[in-house]
Amino acid sequence: MSITGNYDHYHRSGSTGSGGPDRPERCACCVRTMKWFPVLFIVSVIGWSYYAFVVQLSFFTVTSVVQRILFLLFYHLILIMFLWSYYQTVFTDIGRVPSRFRVPRSELDRLLRATSEEEQKQILEAFAKELPIVTRTLNASVRFCEKCRLIKPDRAHHCSVCGVCVLKLDHHCPWVNNCINFTNYKYFILFLGYALLYCLYIAFTTVMYMELIWSVSGREGKVDGRFHILFLFFVSLMFAISLVSLFGYHCYLVLLNRTTLESFRTPIFRYGGPDKNGFSLGKLNNFQEVFGDDRKLWFVPVYTSLGDGMVYPVHASHLTAPVAAASPGGLTPAVSSEFSANTRITMLTNKDDDILMGGDEVGSEADQHQYKPNGNHLLYQQQNGVSTTMTTTPYRTRPEDIV
Repeated sequence: MSITGNYDHYHRSGSTGSGGPDRPERCACCVRTMKWFPVLFIVSVIGWSYYAFVVQLSFFTVTSVVQRILFLLFYHLILIMFLWSYYQTVFTDIGRVPSRFRVPRSELDRLLRATSEEEQKQILEAFAKELPIVTRTLNASVRFCEKCRLIKPDRAHHCSVCGVCVLKLDHHCPWVNNCINFTNYKYFILFLGYALLYCLYIAFTTVMYMELIWSVSGREGKVDGRFHILFLFFVSLMFAISLVSLFGYHCYLVLLNRTTLESFRTPIFRYGGPDKNGFSLGKLNNFQEVFGDDRKLWFVPVYTSLGDGMVYPVHASHLTAPVAAASPGGLTPAVSSEFSANTRITMLTNKDDDILMGGDEVGSEADQHQYKPNGNHLLYQQQNGVSTTMTTTPYRTRPEDIV
């Protein structure tokens, strides 16, 4: 592990080259614009399908008023949820790694002067001692991003497209021009689900008119827009077939509490080594970690995911000390490898809203919360002066609070 190349580049002053200072900026602007083409394509297909279904099918082809009303009612309900979840997936800010994980300039200088890889590992290990991380690299070193110059939290990875380290990165999806990560993973799953439902609904409602389209009256032109309806059926069927496998695969990942990256690259824990099920809490708990514990909001594209994107519960075998009183299932809050099992992981509360944010153990006792497992999901313990009350609501962090 050597950081010399990227570190030297960080210290050099920007060079504009022979093309002048405006040329790189123009190229970057063109690249950013081109990244929106897949999104515009999806929006265009949805717009055309709306015209084909509502105008050509519902108004010009369907003769029954009752059937027309039912078609349009269910169609618009599915369309609203589909577009809502797609919008949330595209425009939700990615979960960036907080500044407390960034290696300061003094430590970077020490890394630059290090004469061996082992010395670099020791420097990073010393800096990460107080950080809540339990995963390591193949050579048992702290996961360090040379480009962002920070210690990677558990399950965070660097996205080469966005150019930053992203919390619980699943993959970068060009169809939404955004990273699928901790902040929008629920929206992405709902987007796939409602997109599949949208395509299946269109396919099943148009298939009954295939015979009418190619009947004698259809060939005589009495069925307007018959080719729109025909293409609508085949396009919706084609998208449905492709979405079935993708949606099913991500449902499988949710139930196992894995990301796409983790399914190909098994997480490595400092204690216990590689374990593809190290973050799994059981199928229901894994589902709740993404969709929350409020069943009324499970399938609504609003933020309900549990956690802050940086600290995750892991099996006790991956901690440095035996667990004295583990919760059912052998799960315990994830802590730094240098912490004991009884060490508190303190979170700070936003003073305006009861929303937890990652932070150091500072502030008044009234503002501090603590992880507590109850066997189903994580609880937090609020300190109110001398007395301590256990709240049954899992802690949450808004995506905009992760900066």
